Amino acid sequence: MDTSAGRLFGNYRFETTTGRRTESMADAVCSLKPIVEFNRQDAGGASWLQEARCSMKTVVAGALGECVHVAGVSHFLRLAEAAGWRAIFLGPAVPIERILSVARETGAELVGVSYRLTPETGERLLGEFAEAADELRAAGVRFAFAGTPPVAARAQALGFFERVFAGGESDDEVLAYLKGERAIAQGEADYPQSTVERIRWKSPYPLIRHHFGLPTLHATLDGIAQIAEARVLDVISLGIDQDAQENFFHPERQDPRRMGAGGVPVRSAEDYRALYAASRRGNYPLLRTYSGTDDFIRLAELYVETIHIAWCAIPLFWFNQMDGRGPWDLAGSIREHQQVMAWYGAHDIPVELNEPHHWGMRDASDVVCVTAAYLSAYNARAFGVRDYIAQLMFNSPPGLSDRMDLAKMLAMLDIIAPLANEHFRIWRQTRTGLLSYPLDIDAARAHLATSVYVQMAVRPHIVHVVGHTEADHAATAADVIESCKLARRAIEAATRGAPDMTADPVVQERREFLIAEARCTLDAIRELASPGVSDPLTDPPTLARAVQIGILDAPQLKNNRFAPGRIITQINACGGCDAVDAEGRPLPERTRLATLLKEWTA
Repeated sequence: MDTSAGRLFGNYRFETTTGRRTESMADAVCSLKPIVEFNRQDAGGASWLQEARCSMKTVVAGALGECVHVAGVSHFLRLAEAAGWRAIFLGPAVPIERILSVARETGAELVGVSYRLTPETGERLLGEFAEAADELRAAGVRFAFAGTPPVAARAQALGFFERVFAGGESDDEVLAYLKGERAIAQGEADYPQSTVERIRWKSPYPLIRHHFGLPTLHATLDGIAQIAEARVLDVISLGIDQDAQENFFHPERQDPRRMGAGGVPVRSAEDYRALYAASRRGNYPLLRTYSGTDDFIRLAELYVETIHIAWCAIPLFWFNQMDGRGPWDLAGSIREHQQVMAWYGAHDIPVELNEPHHWGMRDASDVVCVTAAYLSAYNARAFGVRDYIAQLMFNSPPGLSDRMDLAKMLAMLDIIAPLANEHFRIWRQTRTGLLSYPLDIDAARAHLATSVYVQMAVRPHIVHVVGHTEADHAATAADVIESCKLARRAIEAATRGAPDMTADPVVQERREFLIAEARCTLDAIRELASPGVSDPLTDPPTLARAVQIGILDAPQLKNNRFAPGRIITQINACGGCDAVDAEGRPLPERTRLATLLKEWTA
């Protein structure tokens, strides 16, 4: 028997795309990618399909009548496969009776037809199709149509089709339909309102998140409503001003001259409730915001009660006196941040440690960034977090090449992977570098799209879109919507089948190098622990000491009273960021660390 990928069984050609040999019709139909192409020369042989029945629902689709445009049909069926359907492709220019007979023979639950020619001809043909298919529809078969907007409008007017697609729908919208969600969402109940549920609901597409906060509450409320109505993202990250982050419960410490600096000036629980209410429309996006820089637990309780915070984002070493964003010293802030992780973990709310990129944004070496990624996940697990969101900011520092950037992210994911278990789930979140955008707006749009496309190589669960206006101004609602549309297009293109950039041997070599170097750095941190410390990697004095003596260091920390800022880094010939000596020669981590530890023990 011929066992090639595409072979004839009587009158049917079965295309199996799993890459394995199939020895029966049932194997072909039930394979992981069961695109079934009917040979249009014959009409018999349905018994094979009856014998090959499996648990998958069946969708039959083709271009109707004289229409030969099938690219949309083919893509629709690929999405159907992703949603768990057995997809049967009938091809171009299919007669009405042919479509209906195959639907009967296969027991199809859904029939899709397409027509992209003259609207007047299409209207007549669709009327004939509806009349001929009425018996099947009465028996419970569902029908969908796709075509150009003029033809789609006429198809909609017929009132026969369950769903009409006019070509402007996103892939995830089509996928939602194929997963059985309502054709037209009615309210909040149609959209999962927790992070993990929404990730699963949206799969195989990632959640889209964007930061938003304008200098006045009124403008932010209006903007949130516009963004929600546009249905372009899943998570709005509220950008609140610095006084709200640090002094929400201390009005006596607030400075009226700073109102609106860095985001929306929320000053009461009612302000937060109003922001949440503004989002209750469109696709009902989730909301989240900064964890704050003081009164962390009180803020956490407020966020859960007012905006039903999707997840907490908090650093390990930052948002304190070291970076001028909070009142705590370094060791004290580490301890406070650990307590916040524990609080959110106890309330079964996901936690993101937005830690590694803070080092990268200050020109730290790739090794330091990978080390910080491990410390973040390690502490999250140690303090009871169940769902951990691993933040992967690409393009930081901005001079990194895509190859080396991808290798760094893969190293981060690899080094934290052994921490995962049934009690600690890791969700991948990517984003474009905050400092990487060019000022030219057209170039910035291109940068956003290309960066997101590269990010898709790590199969993120969440894509944090950074607006293309970042280098010029805080994103308006219109900017957010446009940026999300740009990102969605890049995501859809990559999801359809991007080359595996992770297989590049140069990427793999760098990935392994960074992991090995980061393990040396972690060992050096362990050596700093005082006698009796059971776990140096969660001990605030030990972690603070690692920064203070320069094991974790960045060039932009020069003249900082908490860190030496002595490390010198530069972009190497391949586009990675490495530590170098005073003459610009590569400085292996073992050599760098040996010097630091010797000075510390002297």
